[in-house]
Parts: sequence; C-alpha cells; structure tokens
Amino acid sequence: MSFLRRLHPLDWLAGGLLALGALCVATGLLPTGPASDVLERIGPLVVFLATVIVLAELTGKAEVFDVVATWVARAGRGRYPLLFCLCVLFASVTTITLNLDTTAVLLTPVMLALATRVGIAPVPLAMTTVWLANTASLLLPVSNLTNLLAADRIALTPSEMAATMWAPQLAAIAVTMACLWGFYWRPGRRGETRYTPPPLPRPADPVLFRVSAVACAGFLLAILLADVPLWSASTGAALIVVVAFWVRGREALRLSLIPWRLLVLVPGMFLVVETVNAHGLHDILAAAMGSDNDLVGMLRSAAVGAGFSNVLNNLPAYLAGEAAIPVANHEQLLAQLIGVNVGPVITPWASLATLLWFERCRWHGTRIGLGRFFGTGAVLAVAGTVAATLALAATT
Repeated sequence: MSFLRRLHPLDWLAGGLLALGALCVATGLLPTGPASDVLERIGPLVVFLATVIVLAELTGKAEVFDVVATWVARAGRGRYPLLFCLCVLFASVTTITLNLDTTAVLLTPVMLALATRVGIAPVPLAMTTVWLANTASLLLPVSNLTNLLAADRIALTPSEMAATMWAPQLAAIAVTMACLWGFYWRPGRRGETRYTPPPLPRPADPVLFRVSAVACAGFLLAILLADVPLWSASTGAALIVVVAFWVRGREALRLSLIPWRLLVLVPGMFLVVETVNAHGLHDILAAAMGSDNDLVGMLRSAAVGAGFSNVLNNLPAYLAGEAAIPVANHEQLLAQLIGVNVGPVITPWASLATLLWFERCRWHGTRIGLGRFFGTGAVLAVAGTVAATLALAATT
C-alpha cells in the first residue's frame, strides 16, 4: 500500500493505458497482427527513450551540465533580457538541428543547472526548454518524428522542407517568446533585475566529466553527420558512460535511472490509439478536418491536430490524422503537422518531449504547477498554432 501511495498520477495513467491496451488485444478489439506491427514500429523509439535518459542522468552526475550552464550564464553578463535571448536561441537551435526529445532530455538539465548556478527561479528556464522543444520543431525532418513521416508522405527533402516551413517556424518561435516573457520571464515574475555570473566550476571527477562530455558530443555528431538511427547512437553513448561510472562511480548506477513510467506508457498509448483508430476514429477525424486544401481546411486540420495531441499524444495524433487527409492536400497535411508540433503544450502527455521534460524536472526537484502549466500552455497552443498556420498559408 505504501508503494501505491507513492505513485505519481502519471504513473497511474501509464499503467492504466498499458492495461487497457493489453485488454484490447486480449479481447480481440485489436487483432494480434496490427498490435504486433505497432509494437515492432515503436520498439526503436522505446530503446532510444530509455538509453538517452540514462545517458542524461549520468552525464548530469558527471557535472557536464553544470559546466555548460555556467558558460551560458557568463555569456549573459548578468542581464536577464540577454540571458533570455540566449536561452531561446540555444533551445531553438538544439531542437531544429537535433530532435525535440533530445532537447528535452539533454537541455533541461542544462537549464535547471543554470538556475542553480545563478541562483534564479528554475521554472522560467524549464518552461523555455519544454515550450521550444515543441514549437521549434517544424523546420527540418530531423527536428521531430512527425516531420519525418510528413516529409516522406509528400516527398520533401530537408532543404525543401526548410524552404516551406521557415515562415511557420519563425512565427511559432516569436509567439513562444512573447508567451515566455509575459508569463514567466518578465520582471514581475522573476523578481530580480540582474544576476551575478557564477565562476567556472571544477568537476569533482575530471575523468568522468571528460568521458561523459565526449560521449554526449559523439551522440550528437552521430545524429548530425552520419546516417545513424537515434536508438543506436543513444545506446552506444549510454554504454560508454555506464562503463565509465562502473569503473569510477559505481554507486550512481541503480535501477531508478531507467524511465519505467515512459517504458510502460508508450506501448499502452499506441495500442489504445490503434484500437480506437480501427473502430471509427478515422471517420471522425476525416469529418472534423474536411477535405478542403484552402485556409479554412488548413486551420481545421491544425486545430484537430493540436486538440487530439493534447487528448492523447502528438505522434499517434499525426498518424491518425495523416490517414484522414486526401493524398493531394499537401498544405492541409502541413497544417496538421503544425498542430501536432506546436499545439501539444497543454497536457503533460501531449508529446514525448513534454513527458521527458517532466521526468527531468521531477528528478531535479523542480515543482511544476499543473494549473498554471495547463493555462499558459493553452494560450501558447492556440496563438502559436494559428500564427504558424497563417504564415504557412501566406507563403505557399
């Protein structure tokens, strides 16, 4: 009973979804063939999530994030507006060039370490990470798994996708900056007008620091420069760091490093969505989005994508919505992509990046008020989705 009382509401959600998904398969609501296909498809994603979180945890313990955070704080020269712009730029570039889930895992500890080093409130820095991990993920196929699916559907190369989505991406980032400043960064929220740049830290174990830093850099370079799957790059980097800690800091290696909640949630979520999709979801989404490829159709598709993402999750929302959009309606599909990328900032489960971010914040001890998270996220979801969709319509 004491174990049950310690469970977080998201733990109950994860377990409930997995149990419901298993029940759907056991009762035949979801045939075993489609269920096996779903589990086979998400297998590499689950491996990536597990290994990249272990990599981030141990890299944090090696104080790599503390050093990077100190560099950012010193570059801000004690001025909050400059620090704000640097954090926005850092989060946006990381998301665009890497992947929103990688940003949530690797950048969140940097931001939280920055708050600790500088002595400022961690929530504004944390919100900068999670919002831009989602809203800055429109420009390139690598930025988001949904982008890879959309680019494949309409045969867009990375340069062609960037040429198509640059205006929506700028609009989404601009709205995100306005919401961040108004809700979290303005002087009335953060209290102080300046901060004192911290001195450079000295890691307690320089060997662990160097090994972890090189492993993270190798992981990022493998994603950027080589045709390496995310799961294999993260697994290789995590193994290097685990071996280093086994030799020099074995006490840090424990089972709690593994993100059990996510490993339970992801399969259950996909099984449930696949079941619902097989029993009428396709028809509902097709009716809600319509078949028009004009501005109205684009706005409808973006709204449905954003709304459905916050009910379940953006990846299954994209997959279900994609199947309901006529093949020739490229603009309508890209508008739906905007909805599932920019819109999932209201609920904690709306994107895997947000779930990863919650894990990082919980590990750090940073408390995120869900009421304020829901309310401010709703403003950003509506304003950002509409602005990005209008920008897409104006430039295509």
